[in-house]
Amino acid sequence: MNYPILPSTINTGSSVVVNKCQVCGYAKLASIIFLGYIPPVNQFLKVGSIPEEQPSYPAQMLFCDRCKLVQLGCIVDPKIIFPSDYPYTSSTTKVLRDNFKELSEECAKLFSFNSSSLVIDIGSNDGNLLSNFKDNYKVLGITPEKIGNLAIKRGIPTIISYFDEKIAKKILKDYGKAKIITATNVFAHIEEVHGVIKNIKKILSIEGVFISESHYLPSLIKTVQYDTIYHEHLRYYSLHSLQYLLRMHGLEIFFAKEIPPHGGSIRVYAAKKGAYKIDKNVKDILSKERKTVTNIKHFEQFKNNVFLSKLKLYQLLYGIKKKKQIIYGIGAPARGSTLINYVGLDSDIVTCALEAKGSYKIGKYIPGTLIPVFEEDTYISNQPDYTLLFSWHIAKELIPKLKQKGYKGKFIVPLPSPHIVS
Repeated sequence: MNYPILPSTINTGSSVVVNKCQVCGYAKLASIIFLGYIPPVNQFLKVGSIPEEQPSYPAQMLFCDRCKLVQLGCIVDPKIIFPSDYPYTSSTTKVLRDNFKELSEECAKLFSFNSSSLVIDIGSNDGNLLSNFKDNYKVLGITPEKIGNLAIKRGIPTIISYFDEKIAKKILKDYGKAKIITATNVFAHIEEVHGVIKNIKKILSIEGVFISESHYLPSLIKTVQYDTIYHEHLRYYSLHSLQYLLRMHGLEIFFAKEIPPHGGSIRVYAAKKGAYKIDKNVKDILSKERKTVTNIKHFEQFKNNVFLSKLKLYQLLYGIKKKKQIIYGIGAPARGSTLINYVGLDSDIVTCALEAKGSYKIGKYIPGTLIPVFEEDTYISNQPDYTLLFSWHIAKELIPKLKQKGYKGKFIVPLPSPHIVS
């Protein structure tokens, strides 16, 4: 199979086409898959607004054979992707709440830091992660979205800004160096990743630890998660590509583990070289990856599985709509926007999507569609025949919860292979 090499970088105003690896600069990038043009997944227009022109950007996954990084082929202006009224709040997801609690407990076991130690979370959102640290350490959140004000109300000091050199200098002046710096589900989102790591090193103490959590590439490939391909996710990390990136800055991965969030993520602990003994599991994970995500040929079946999954979902939905049965969607996550736009769903197929009370997405349309988002409480009184799980990766949490509330219909699980659950 021939894989095309991208042309020279083209600046289109609000986006840039990638022609060199975002980590190592290698120019021969191979295409894994192209999903078409996807709108910004968190730009929700109000229900009732007249349809108008909306931007969409190419969603293509590329592979770098030098550093093994899988990355998006188009970088969109972060002000478009992460508006100040960014609607995502991490505290609404139980899996994430449990994960961050477990992270804090793990840190307490691994390190002998004390109450004067500073813990910084980059991309801290509403303070979900730091809420688990604030009783035992000094904490500081950094996030560019207004949602950071919720963290401040919860007693978590938060700088509402992008993390850059200016903010790094401010932290050194006002707070000193950090023992722990976390970046969970944001490390793959930041365009200038080398600049971010340089600034992290500036504020990291000699024995300090940088902890990142990112969507894990092998899990994505294994479970056909094409719905996670959208423009917030600039990079899809394996341990190989993370190791390459961090080594470029003198940081050494000494511990790593696979964790549940987002359908499969990887948590990585790194520090200045030689600061900590390298755990055996780092070698074990790297060994497994060599058989699954370190060669372009490893991704051929993934591409095939994606379009087969799309066709199977069409077939399943056709059988339901032919009987004039009603389908609602549960959840309006960013990944759901990719699935909806790639598959080509609209309000004639999925009547609406439902979000938990308090969600900023209620009363708005799914990006690129006229599928409205309503409050979940209206769900039970007006039950659909089928519920399509856009947050299918937490189906084990969602299905019992919805049944307990009184839902008696059936569930559609769209990935990895579309199927119905009674």
